[in-house]
Amino acid sequence: MTLTLDDLFASPDHYLHSFDGDEALFMPMDRAAYHRSIFLDDRISPAADQSMKLPVAALIRESRTPAPTGWIFHVAHCGSTLLARALDDPEASLVLREPRALRQTAFNPDAKRLALVTAMIGKRYRADAPTLVKANVPVNFLLPQLAETDPEARAIMLYLPLRGYLLAILRNDNHRTWLRNVTSQLAPYLGDLSQLSDAELAAALWLAQVDGFTKALGRMPHARTLDAETFFAEPSMVLKAATRHFGIPISDAIVDTTVAGPLFATYSKNPSLPFDNAARIARRAEVEQAIAAELDVAEAWVARHAASPSPEAALVESALIR
Repeated sequence: MTLTLDDLFASPDHYLHSFDGDEALFMPMDRAAYHRSIFLDDRISPAADQSMKLPVAALIRESRTPAPTGWIFHVAHCGSTLLARALDDPEASLVLREPRALRQTAFNPDAKRLALVTAMIGKRYRADAPTLVKANVPVNFLLPQLAETDPEARAIMLYLPLRGYLLAILRNDNHRTWLRNVTSQLAPYLGDLSQLSDAELAAALWLAQVDGFTKALGRMPHARTLDAETFFAEPSMVLKAATRHFGIPISDAIVDTTVAGPLFATYSKNPSLPFDNAARIARRAEVEQAIAAELDVAEAWVARHAASPSPEAALVESALIR
């Protein structure tokens, strides 16, 4: 059977993975492939070993209006993968974790490409269940455009208060390398931060994202915020509230089963590693002692640069769980 443009824009089985210059790379997917693909970047696990490329310009000419889509925006290393995987029920919901084409568009903003990407990621298997997209940090800087595209979109903005964020971001060399790389890549949004220390970089990235979330809340009446510590402490309560917020048909009983199962006893990015909230709390205490001086530096940086003494105040007021 011949594949048509209508098919491409209608079925999630045809996944717009990424842009390669003037071509768009599509990969074959099905519900099982989406479910097992913890991320949809180079770590994707497609339904078959085949792909195809099509001219971006031709797709843009035929682009459709995006279907209403749910969003998880987050500040990084705050449980977003765990949240997204816990809301991924192959019988009820389609969850896209970190689509690469969306991330690419954040680094190279283009209104027409963004419209194409949102049309493609909004595709769904069930008419009564919106697709849920877990974005990543660069996409936070597309929030003004995404809010303009669909101001009625339902979203959760997952964050950590400053100290918790610093403990997550500065806890090891790999995270620090990520911090330096992403702040360099985001220089068009953040400015040149190359002279800052790791502690100051983390503070600057946190403040920029908190400010971005705060502005987006004013444009997106159905957006809610979530303190990651609340999620870690009360996962069943949070997940039940999230399913209601997004309109995902997952029962409370399934949520309870998920929380009691292996997902919450292993590392969300690598299920072969044991990890739970108790281990996270213990690790946090060790890190807090080890980087005490850097915590002071970062907190002082935010105090000097924030527009108010409580930059996350609007996030607290808009909480999914109060």
